[in-house]
Amino acid sequence: MPRLAGKIAWITGAGSGIGEAAALALADEGATTVLTGRTAEKLDRVAARIRQQGGEAYVQPAELTDAKQVQAIGAFIGKTLGRLDILVNNAGVNIVDRHWDKLTPEGIDELVHGNLSQALYCVTVALPLMRAQKDGLLIHTASIAGRVVGGFPGPIYSAAKHGVVAMSHSINMQECINGIRSTVFLPGEVATPILDKRPNPVGPEERARMVQSEDCGDLIRYIACLPKHVVMSEVMLAPTHNRTYIANLQQKL
Repeated sequence: MPRLAGKIAWITGAGSGIGEAAALALADEGATTVLTGRTAEKLDRVAARIRQQGGEAYVQPAELTDAKQVQAIGAFIGKTLGRLDILVNNAGVNIVDRHWDKLTPEGIDELVHGNLSQALYCVTVALPLMRAQKDGLLIHTASIAGRVVGGFPGPIYSAAKHGVVAMSHSINMQECINGIRSTVFLPGEVATPILDKRPNPVGPEERARMVQSEDCGDLIRYIACLPKHVVMSEVMLAPTHNRTYIANLQQKL
């Protein structure tokens, strides 16, 4: 029997990249998936793939920076499915003008709300459902930038992802008595559409050597299938061909 049969998994940012890979991996293990993102057409495409494999998928598009829309999805899950076992809190954004010399208040708001506020909103919806069943798992996609401040992601993205890391650990501190576990996932460079928002384009050869979305989906599957008595509090996944390390080595030559 699939290891997640009977489980309900809500995946945000599910229309592409890590979210899509996570949704497909969890569905492959038997989970019923709720797919959320901004673009209904992308979500429909992912849902169709899941259904073709015999899985069950519900499409719930939303702008997750709007708390009321997030709450509406929570109400849908509670009313239609009756429980929530897994939240893959994955949606995130970056912008081209991400550094201090070009940042504007509007850009700052987009980065903070798109990477931190929306994640917090989803948690406030998920926790009541999980507390009621004394069980649940939250997996948050942060970034290695949430642990190590570097040049690529930009300062506000890094600050927001540091917030996601702190958020996840604080959930374990308070909710462990309710059987709830929280994992923060810190990927390095991943070949996803967010790379298209970089000031300096990344070519196909470099992308091929990065972490792939499917690698992340497999790791999220592994975390979701861990037994209830353990929690993987934090995990990093980075490419072997690490461009930051290589740049540092070249400076020393």
